[in-house]
Amino acid sequence: MSRILVAATPVSGHHAPLLRIASHLSGAGHEVLYVGGARFADEVRAAGPEFLPLPAEADYDDRDFGAHFPERERIPAGPARLMWDVMHVFGDPLAAQCRALKDALAGFPATVLIHDNLFLGGLALALGEEADRRPAVFSVGITPLVSESRDTAPRGSGLLPPVDDAERERYAAMAARRDEQRKPLVDHLRDCFAAAGAVLPDGPLGRVFTEAADVFVQLTVPGFEYPHSDQPANIRFVGAIPIPAGDGRALPDWWPELVRAREEGRRIVVATQGTLVNHDLTTLVVPTLRALADRDDVFVVAATGRPDAAGRVAAALPDLPGNAVVAGFVPFAELLPYADLLVTNGGYGGTQAALAHGVPLVVGGDTEDKPEVAARVEWTGTGVNLRTAAPTDEELRAAVDAVLGAPAHRERAARLARQYAAHDALAAIDRLAREATAAAGAR
Repeated sequence: MSRILVAATPVSGHHAPLLRIASHLSGAGHEVLYVGGARFADEVRAAGPEFLPLPAEADYDDRDFGAHFPERERIPAGPARLMWDVMHVFGDPLAAQCRALKDALAGFPATVLIHDNLFLGGLALALGEEADRRPAVFSVGITPLVSESRDTAPRGSGLLPPVDDAERERYAAMAARRDEQRKPLVDHLRDCFAAAGAVLPDGPLGRVFTEAADVFVQLTVPGFEYPHSDQPANIRFVGAIPIPAGDGRALPDWWPELVRAREEGRRIVVATQGTLVNHDLTTLVVPTLRALADRDDVFVVAATGRPDAAGRVAAALPDLPGNAVVAGFVPFAELLPYADLLVTNGGYGGTQAALAHGVPLVVGGDTEDKPEVAARVEWTGTGVNLRTAAPTDEELRAAVDAVLGAPAHRERAARLARQYAAHDALAAIDRLAREATAAAGAR
């Protein structure tokens, strides 16, 4: 068995898949140490691995980003905020992250390091140490593939791949302008990596971040990614991490209503804004409830991920439609088999989970990687890309009708689900870790 060090950025959407990996590896007999946000300590230990908190300068509570990054809210959503996030949310902590990894390795000589692809301290370790003096480094892609390609639009634009030479030229010009705008970002990251004792290589950042790892584990299937004729050789598509089954908690009180709605032949629509941008439910969840309020052929589950969900929705929509329920905790493993449609802001993990269940989507999001997720949903034909994070009721109603009213989106989602079913992400990561450990032993 292997000694495996797992590290995650202290953001729920980064922590959750890395903890699932760590828990699986621990259960498979590996000795696992998890480095992450202090607020996750009890959860990690209950899942099996040992736990080591990140140093204070690399830790924060993502439930209140504003407290740790007050200036972030002044940056408009879109490319400007994404660049700010890479510089400060992910770049600034990397030297402290790298020191924490080295300290952990001093007492826990792991053969494999597994981290999310935005835990840049892991890449600093990979770039700053000779391969035979460090663990094999696995970077886990919890976002759409970040490696730039001549076969795609500039990363972060949310545009579909080029269809002809003229569009390729237009995209190349866009990429050149973007690279010019990104110079402050690259300079900042060079300083951050230097502080960790590493040199950031020249080249497109996404490709550098991908190729710095020994193995880049992408948590999707090839069918959800654009084809890249110049794809880095270290990428492994392993499929989606399955949603864990219920943890023993009773099903919500409204569950019989859901079952009854399904038995009556009503279509089940689930609406969510994920876990990071769910503080203002009036951008997507409330408009979905309003847009479908007069529909007796649907049943809407507003899955908010917030304990105060009912009050927040009631403030914007005092009269909850009779065809809907508002929920905080939602057992998605049990809910998705009922769902006919997921209305989402485009969180990567939630989108993967829906498609693994063959559920088509309506996607509206403009922060982080969400425009790229929405574009891939459009490209695969598995749903509708709203191209906005704040759609009108009319836009939502039309999008829902487009998906529920014709079989094409569901058929394509079902076809993609068969690809997901052919992959076992956790088993694949276990196999890769064992291979890396065997290779280290042979040196």
